[in-house]
Amino acid sequence: MSDDGRRFAPHVARNAAATVEVLRGVLPERGLVLEIASGSGEHAVHFARAFPGLTFQPTDPEPASRGSIEAWRLAEKLPNVLPSIGLDASAEEWPVSQADAILCINMVHISPWSATQGLMRGAGRLLAPGAPLYLYGAYRQEGVPFAPSNEAFDQSLKARNPEWGVRDLEDVVAEAERNGLRLDAVVPMPANNLSVIFRKT
Repeated sequence: MSDDGRRFAPHVARNAAATVEVLRGVLPERGLVLEIASGSGEHAVHFARAFPGLTFQPTDPEPASRGSIEAWRLAEKLPNVLPSIGLDASAEEWPVSQADAILCINMVHISPWSATQGLMRGAGRLLAPGAPLYLYGAYRQEGVPFAPSNEAFDQSLKARNPEWGVRDLEDVVAEAERNGLRLDAVVPMPANNLSVIFRKT
């Protein structure tokens, strides 16, 4: 952590540039992008620099993470990053009523399944037809060998919390479909991760 309260997550340096390239074909030119589980806040400022026509709303349920997000926002002085707000993806009601796109990076495997269920409910409520929900992270795919590094990662997550773990992509897709979201694309990413894109039907 820096002296001004900014946290640094090593994975951001590895995936931010590749994620931006995928998002260029996903995000609208204008509008509000809601980020769920923003963590350190690094992604929010990185994306805000890459997409100056969009406004980014970072969120996180943890006060410490929101402190880091605010530190990044103040340090970068980007006009298109809003002050962070507290949002628990698993909650029935969210403090946001509309979004033109939703981003959720590395949350699905580091949270209980109820968070993914809540994410899909929220996306189904907030997004207009055709609007995207973008997920990034590690997933198991039927018919695709599971990388040893992801297997070790899955075991380490479950050791920290039995409710965490790498999810079957088919289960995530089924939950999305129950909430009016269709799978649009799955894009291989660095370090055996995936970009998974849904759109509201």
